[in-house]
Amino acid sequence: MKVLVPVKRVVDYNIKPRVAADGSGVETQGLKMSMNPFDEVALEEAVRLRENGGAAEVIVVAIGPKATADTLRTAMAMGADRAIHILTDEAAGHDGGIEPLAMAHLLEEVVKKEQPGLVSIGKQAIDDDMSVTGQILAARLGWPQATFASKLELLPEGRARVTREIDGGVEVVEVSLPAVITADLRLNNPRFATLPNIMKARKKPIETIEAGSLGADTKPRLETLNVREPAERKPGIIVSSVEELLDKLKNEAKVL
Repeated sequence: MKVLVPVKRVVDYNIKPRVAADGSGVETQGLKMSMNPFDEVALEEAVRLRENGGAAEVIVVAIGPKATADTLRTAMAMGADRAIHILTDEAAGHDGGIEPLAMAHLLEEVVKKEQPGLVSIGKQAIDDDMSVTGQILAARLGWPQATFASKLELLPEGRARVTREIDGGVEVVEVSLPAVITADLRLNNPRFATLPNIMKARKKPIETIEAGSLGADTKPRLETLNVREPAERKPGIIVSSVEELLDKLKNEAKVL
């Protein structure tokens, strides 16, 4: 069984991004970029499935400009067998200006070509937090889906059992394969890419496909009107008694 793992190149989670001076978005020039952490978890789970004999091949796919190839090489250093780069216009930004719906359209074309038995994808990207790409992809493919997976077990007869976190507890569901699984952070702890594996990954070929050649609908549906920093919060105060707290809530904050 093939496992397809879509990965996204985002601003590293240790970096505090700034809003661009013209308010058009987040300034990414010169910032460290990394693989989306939720996609790292999804990739780790796919590699473990292959190592345990549950999968035969792990294929990573990423959408973006030329620099996105670095993320794919990191993925191969972590254990992916091969990589597909859907190349976008360099001028469209670090993510190619591809919205989740368009991303699902492009991934759908890759799925039709590769015929994986499982798509393992992070539950959300940390740059837009939309958490919809996996769900849209499953809907377009007509496949079962299990979101926010914290445990994944492959069962006989082409089924998978997924434990997923919900409000107030966990839910266990079974899906038939092929299916789309979106990964939560509790699913596993991704391995580090070792230096020898990083060196080996540099020599592995990456299949590059022009986004426009797939014939997918990538027309933008969203328009960003303005991006700005959140309002500065006032410093907190320490009160000396419950009576003082109640007084301030009633007469200053006026919430009582």
